[in-house]
Amino acid sequence: MNKFPDFEGLAMFAKVAEERSFARAAQTLGVSVPTVSRAVSRLEQRLGARLFNRTSRQLALTDFGLRLVDSAARIYAEAEMAEDAARELATRPKGLIRLAAPMDFGTRWLPPILPDFFELFPEISIDLHMSDAVVDIVGDGFDAALRIAVLPDSSLVARRLAPVDRFILAAPAYLKQYGLPEHPRELTAHHCLGYAYRARQDVWRLRNSEGKEEVISPSGSLRATNSQALVPMALRGLGIIELPEFLAHDYLVDGQLTPILPDWTLPTGALYFVTPSARSRPAKVEVLADFMMARLSNPVWRRRS
Repeated sequence: MNKFPDFEGLAMFAKVAEERSFARAAQTLGVSVPTVSRAVSRLEQRLGARLFNRTSRQLALTDFGLRLVDSAARIYAEAEMAEDAARELATRPKGLIRLAAPMDFGTRWLPPILPDFFELFPEISIDLHMSDAVVDIVGDGFDAALRIAVLPDSSLVARRLAPVDRFILAAPAYLKQYGLPEHPRELTAHHCLGYAYRARQDVWRLRNSEGKEEVISPSGSLRATNSQALVPMALRGLGIIELPEFLAHDYLVDGQLTPILPDWTLPTGALYFVTPSARSRPAKVEVLADFMMARLSNPVWRRRS
């Protein structure tokens, strides 16, 4: 015998006992009378005893049915309450969100806006995981992630928040000592700082307005899994650095770093809000997605022409 309880049979038995009628129970449950009748018969066969005495005019519980009916009714009521609670949780912004974000972006740009989110949605809490390594959203059990990429993972649902440009930068002190590169190929003779978590490999792909592409492998005294760890070297004039604009913004504004090779550009990526699926997405994740779109679609670090 299948050891898994016949919850459907118990629920329909409880409803028939409550309504004192197979027809009224079927109407209440939104199923056909034969469906209810088969479920009750299946339960009787499984348990080895009759639950009802049936005549053409009367339906009554047997002694065995009387002993079982309270437990079956309680199971049915608890299942209804569980479904109601789950339905409310799915439609009401409430509960824990496990959110992944890149380390550099998360530490710099999320803390200033999160207090506003929690004031709007006090019943939501966030478990924020920050890492420059690309996390497995589904495998690691995340509800959502902020991801910066040229293209999002096609197996996930990605909502594009804002474009993210990247720049090749150097401090004025570096350029004064080593000179200004005028062509990407000249970078091979310079001290270039490397980022170890590039999606494929640590290369700089630069393209000009004519469509010509140069691929450079940065070679210098420091390579790190965190872009921010490379910044002090660049500020000291010890190397050329490649940074996304959300990190480069402050250094460009105050002149600590200068863009080089202005006629060449790196591939433009974007900031995405990524979830495992758009179907039946909980309300808590939906409101977070809308909040991120409102606050990060036109960010202060986005450089204008």
